[in-house]
Amino acid sequence: MVVDTLLFDFVEFFGHTPAQATMIVFNLILIESMLSVDNALVMGTMVMDLPKKERTRALRYGIFGAYFFRGLALILAAWLIKVAWLKAAGGLYLLYLAYDYFFTTHSTEEEHVNKEKNWFYKITVGKLGKFWSTVILVNIMDLAFSIDNVFAAVAYTDNIYLICLGVFIGILAIRFVAQGVIKLLERFPFLTASAFLIIAVLGVKLVLSFAAHQWNMGSFGDWIESEHTDLIVSILTIAIFVIPVITSWLFNFPRHDQLTLEEKELIEMEKKLDEEDNDTAK
Repeated sequence: MVVDTLLFDFVEFFGHTPAQATMIVFNLILIESMLSVDNALVMGTMVMDLPKKERTRALRYGIFGAYFFRGLALILAAWLIKVAWLKAAGGLYLLYLAYDYFFTTHSTEEEHVNKEKNWFYKITVGKLGKFWSTVILVNIMDLAFSIDNVFAAVAYTDNIYLICLGVFIGILAIRFVAQGVIKLLERFPFLTASAFLIIAVLGVKLVLSFAAHQWNMGSFGDWIESEHTDLIVSILTIAIFVIPVITSWLFNFPRHDQLTLEEKELIEMEKKLDEEDNDTAK
């Protein structure tokens, strides 16, 4: 009887059963970690022209900025859940990110942020100095990445408590989990494509949620808005990550013995930053 009461209270509060809620939170942490790899790459390229001692300091300020803006993004999440057209905008934005990854060719130079060409950096570097101008620019990038993350989070569930729980755990794990993800990418480089495929799936779900809210789509609309769909998306997320890893491990398909230039640069960047952190600690 007590267990039934607790289960009822849990479902009432989170809108999902414990198993469903756990899977959603796990996926929120997973996608937060994968997106934080892009964040780490951009932050790394932006601080590389600073002296070694200042790089680590700038990155730490950047990590604090990531914490702050992801917390701020949760306020946007609470608003996003209630405003239907924002879901559509968020879904289209996620679809654009996926399209840009799969169908746009990026040169090596485009993957790096050229601070010298940034108008904000040009204005502030003379007044604040190179270090603080870089820190501010890094935090502006943090804000942009936080918006990506909140759109992805809302696609999994409309329950703000689950979103907060998943995003906050992801926030705490940003630096540590990113290092683990780098090692996974080194072994299974195709996981980057898996992450953006998931971004595309989440984008489609947000757009369909808006359509179901805006127009009478009958039973299909009810299904799109149901917790069963949230569960299916969560299971699909895990499958998109796990199945290619298993087939790659067993049959080397997708191939896991070749890294792209971008992935090699990312891995080397993380290794350099880790070495500098260790030197600073000594």
